[in-house]
Amino acid sequence: MLTCDICGEEVLLEEDMKTHLLLSHLENELHCPLCSLSGVSYDELCFHISNAHPERQHTAQGAPHLISPSGSSSATNTGGTEREKPQTSQSCSARDSWDGVGDVSPTGATGVPTDLRQPKQNNTLESGDSSSGETASTKLRLKTGSPETKQASVRHFNEDSNGPESQQHNKAKQKRLSLTRGGEERLECPMCSVVCRDSVSLQEHVELHLDHGAAGICAAGSPGSDLALARQLQQEEEVQRRRQEEAQEEKEFKKLQRQFGLDGRGGYRKQLESTMERAVAKGLMAPSEFHCKRAEMMESLASGVDDGRTRTQGVVSALQEYYQTEGRDCVHVWLSADTDHYCSSAGDKGWGCGYRNFQMLISSLQCIDVYSSFLRDKDVPSIPRVQSMIEEAWKEGLDPQGASHFNQRLQGTRAWIGATEMYSLLTSLGISARIIDFHQPTGPGGTHPRLFEWVKQYYCQSSKSSRLPPRLIQTALPPLYLQHQGHSHSIVGLEQRKNGSLCLLVLDPGSSVSDTRKLLSRDTISSAVRNVRKFPGSLKHKQYQVVAAHGILSAEEKQISILNSRTLCAERIP
Repeated sequence: MLTCDICGEEVLLEEDMKTHLLLSHLENELHCPLCSLSGVSYDELCFHISNAHPERQHTAQGAPHLISPSGSSSATNTGGTEREKPQTSQSCSARDSWDGVGDVSPTGATGVPTDLRQPKQNNTLESGDSSSGETASTKLRLKTGSPETKQASVRHFNEDSNGPESQQHNKAKQKRLSLTRGGEERLECPMCSVVCRDSVSLQEHVELHLDHGAAGICAAGSPGSDLALARQLQQEEEVQRRRQEEAQEEKEFKKLQRQFGLDGRGGYRKQLESTMERAVAKGLMAPSEFHCKRAEMMESLASGVDDGRTRTQGVVSALQEYYQTEGRDCVHVWLSADTDHYCSSAGDKGWGCGYRNFQMLISSLQCIDVYSSFLRDKDVPSIPRVQSMIEEAWKEGLDPQGASHFNQRLQGTRAWIGATEMYSLLTSLGISARIIDFHQPTGPGGTHPRLFEWVKQYYCQSSKSSRLPPRLIQTALPPLYLQHQGHSHSIVGLEQRKNGSLCLLVLDPGSSVSDTRKLLSRDTISSAVRNVRKFPGSLKHKQYQVVAAHGILSAEEKQISILNSRTLCAERIP
């Protein structure tokens, strides 16, 4: 139980005593019980008694009552007996370690604590010796730390307060105190650096400290406040999230670059050489054979003509013979002009399907009178030559967006090409082309029946007679280029069955030479045709694009096509 020496009120807790002293005795003044000194603060009174009255004794009434860090009193008012006086340094230390709301000293006399009207930095008396050189940062540590920390800080404070620097500091504080007393009344918050103009404002301000239990409330938005901490954590999380997103985007971009051959790993020549070198290292190829094939490759690249190692001729002719005797379940069969099959090789495996389909289309155009007389080059170009042809088309102004996508460069890369590059190639050669975009499924289960109907209309355009067409129709139309995500094919024919269903006949660049040549043998063609057929249920990609060649462009029409390709648009179905 703690007893107030001013009014005698008893309270249980030290915090309650602090609040009582601040709120109940805010207007009281302190005076020395041993002489006539009055109107001073508690620090000044302690300093005065320790220097002017070193022989004083603590009496039952009128003696300053000092509160220790533990909350107990160093002198009591019960019993009326005198106790041995504490040492000066101990009294000051106990005062300094008190973590009360205001630096108020309960005394036997009434008075206002001067340190609530003046800044704490000025709470010293003019004297040659100084025993109270406490700073604001020291008080803050004493108020917020543990009891052990407070006691250690008190000891450290007592040791530092006897030095010459502390004496000079106290003299400066005394000078500031004398200058402040004559001016306007200024009340400083004992828990922070806020200065109030009157006692009412100070009381309301201190009550905010007591209600919220944090001295940092005065500095909203400071690094120590909860709001600032929450904002800081949010900003750190945002920065971390952005870094993770950028890393993921960089990873995906590199993955796409590698997938589409734009990662600088080299093109057809480098891949073929690396493949042959690995074969030699594994003992699958003799060094002499490696040098021979490398020399043939260099000769083919220099000429720009495909070496024909992956070429299979007479495929459409073999299908025509097959349907003359077999396939009786088909009501009608349409076939394109004769087309050679080109499959991927060791130099373009994994990325050369678009180039190989262009080679198939060129091999068919060379067999059609309308196009053969127009095409100057009778040979099928190699893949590096096709890449340079696309770059030349870009230089003419075709598909500037596609050129920008590939950074104006295809040679020496493993870049994939699609329908727009096929359109640019044909237009550059003076051949009229169309892009038909089946951008969404039009049937149940993600199928594209409208695609099959469009292919039927394409092949039926050659049958101008009104009578019923024959069962097998050999057209003079070039094959169709069929593109979907990740791969492309060449459509060389169409079946219409008795039940009305349609089936595409396609050549896949992914098929090997040995598998394709099974179509040329009567013993194996029946099983090989199964790999050529594509029913609606087997084409379930979200989007398909078809490129069709239909006629020759005049010089004026070519320029119009080049201008239109600046905003290249496909015919969308539906």
